[in-house]
Amino acid sequence: MFLLAVSITGTILAVEPISNKLHPYSVKDAGDLTLSQTLINLNSSYDEILSISKDRNEFVSVSAIIDGQTQQFYVDPFTGEALGPLIEKAPIFQFSTNFHRSLFLKSTGRFLIGLVSFLLLLIAVSGIVLIAKRQGGIKHFFSPVVRENYSQFNHVVYSRFTLIPILILSLSGIYLSLLRFNIIPEKQLVHQIDYDSLSEEPRLAYEDFELFKNTPLSELKEIEYPFSEFVEDYYLIRLKDREVLLNQYTGEVLAQDKNPMVNTISSWATVLHTGEGSIIWSVILGLGSLAIPFLMVTGFIIYFKRPKSSVKNKYKNSESEYIILVGTEGGTTLQYAQEFHKNLLKAGKRSFLGQMNHYNSFEKMKHLVIITATYGQGEAPISANNFIKLLRSHPQKQSFSFSVVGFGSTSYPKFCEFAYQAHNALRDLETAESTEEVFTVNDKSFEAFSNWAFSWGSKQGVNLQLDKSAINLPKKQSTDFVVVDRLTKQDTFLLTLKNTNGIETASGDLLSITPKEDGRERLYSIGDLGGGTLAISVKRHPNGVCSNWLGDLNQGEVLSCGVVKNPHFRLPKKAKETVLIATGTGIGPFLGMIHSNTPKNALIKKGNQNSKPKQKLRLYWGGRNPESLELYESFIDKAIKDKKLDRFTPAYSRLDSEKVYVQHLIKKDGQEIAQTLKSGGCVMICGSIAMQREVTKELQGICNCYLKKDLSHFQNRKQIKMDCY
Repeated sequence: MFLLAVSITGTILAVEPISNKLHPYSVKDAGDLTLSQTLINLNSSYDEILSISKDRNEFVSVSAIIDGQTQQFYVDPFTGEALGPLIEKAPIFQFSTNFHRSLFLKSTGRFLIGLVSFLLLLIAVSGIVLIAKRQGGIKHFFSPVVRENYSQFNHVVYSRFTLIPILILSLSGIYLSLLRFNIIPEKQLVHQIDYDSLSEEPRLAYEDFELFKNTPLSELKEIEYPFSEFVEDYYLIRLKDREVLLNQYTGEVLAQDKNPMVNTISSWATVLHTGEGSIIWSVILGLGSLAIPFLMVTGFIIYFKRPKSSVKNKYKNSESEYIILVGTEGGTTLQYAQEFHKNLLKAGKRSFLGQMNHYNSFEKMKHLVIITATYGQGEAPISANNFIKLLRSHPQKQSFSFSVVGFGSTSYPKFCEFAYQAHNALRDLETAESTEEVFTVNDKSFEAFSNWAFSWGSKQGVNLQLDKSAINLPKKQSTDFVVVDRLTKQDTFLLTLKNTNGIETASGDLLSITPKEDGRERLYSIGDLGGGTLAISVKRHPNGVCSNWLGDLNQGEVLSCGVVKNPHFRLPKKAKETVLIATGTGIGPFLGMIHSNTPKNALIKKGNQNSKPKQKLRLYWGGRNPESLELYESFIDKAIKDKKLDRFTPAYSRLDSEKVYVQHLIKKDGQEIAQTLKSGGCVMICGSIAMQREVTKELQGICNCYLKKDLSHFQNRKQIKMDCY
């Protein structure tokens, strides 16, 4: 509550230095005047000056006696003209200052403010550490953030840009609090003057004093005039770096001392904390203060929306045949593991669910299932950071099989990296046998995990039907689509749909379809053909519930489904060249991207040979044989004719003469692809995870060989985009 109050008043107070700076009291080039010139100009305008000051806004003011009254006002140091009275503190700023300093509780309030500043420092430091860890190291601090939900995304994004000013605010606030309680004592300069040696001779006019002639006005803080004509009274000159006492008659330096370091630090702490004298820094401080309430709200939302991490086990780990260990950072992955665990129990299996860091010797374990997220750049999540060490220190006496499921996002360079590390570590154990390769789940896809669970359960003789409602997932927009056309070739078909409700879609978004027969969601990548028309490419499986249902839809039938926004997989707007890589039905979204590749200023006109598309597109596509291409051939031929597609290169893996996979084409054209990345172009990949793995291996080699950089460099710059399942 105190932090909220301080941040609000801090935001208000950030306006004050901006308001002050905007007053018309600044005189151009005044800082170039010498003190001698300044004194001549002002002394000729006013009979009795007591002092001359210059504040952090570079406003020059005088204190002078006029008509028997002491007056203070801003002046033009060139002409001596009075510019206006000293700026008075507005009531709202006075109120906010008092509240901000002490909460109207005097010394108790000042202590609480100091404590709040210290807590804010801890929050800022821990925030920097957590963001760096999340992003995979301080080098990736400003790398793109994967959007999971509004609160998480904006909390991280705004934190990255405001943590530095918040850190400075907290540090300067702590320092000023220590100063007020005299824990850090501010030193007062004490000058030693030899009064016995003071003399009025040889007299010099003040404008001839060496200090006045050689010191610019920009260095001045204040000049106090001698109080009387006695030689014992002197000029006191406070400069930015020192104080000087001058004999008022001879200009002799009677004493001078450098400002103590603590005083200099105090001055800087005040400027950094208040923004005095700088509009830009005041704006930054204001935004930093304003960000604190926003970060507090989003932080609370993230905390309270965290999935419950409590695990209920019916059986002890020492009596369970199925051991499920989960690696999670925020608790989302645990939800999937809990639903999997619950279904095993329903099937009458002895199942135990725990954290990967609780790996031990499990006496009756026959099957080990690892379900883990990956944190940052391939690191273990907090509940699994000791797992690999525990594998070595707790060997199992009996043989067991294991499966590993990795959760992650292809937007991150090290997609599901820790899942692969865990799989490799388990595979090295003598008593462990892998039942399958690592299964990866992109962007928390329930459909992918559910399909894996069903397949895994079938091998174990268990029917696992996971309940999607048990997992807290973002709700998808639902709309109706009318079937416009269906083209079929072999076991693949291209379904064209018309949007009836005007919902916006883009190529790369996902169509969420859930058949009534089994209630399990499937995701299909959308190719947006414009005008509310879109296409999805589907492979029909002999026993596939959804693919056969879609394949039997006729023209005019209505399909109700959801749309999942997928902003990370969009054709880049500013790239001059993009390489598209797909296998099989992964070509779907690229059909829409190619269709939208029209000239920037106008549509391509028939016969206009000079029309140029938005960017140069090259498509690499892998299929079984030339017959597989017939479904898309007319579209591709037309796109090349209309100059929407620059080049199409197919790879066929089922030809008797030679088996070519798409990664072979990438390796062959490595130098050309390297040039695309070097010039700021993009590479987009859509298809199976297996294809993605092979293609990224080739891309890694290309980046190392031709560009001398890691593939992750281009992924962080959003030049490598992947949407694979």
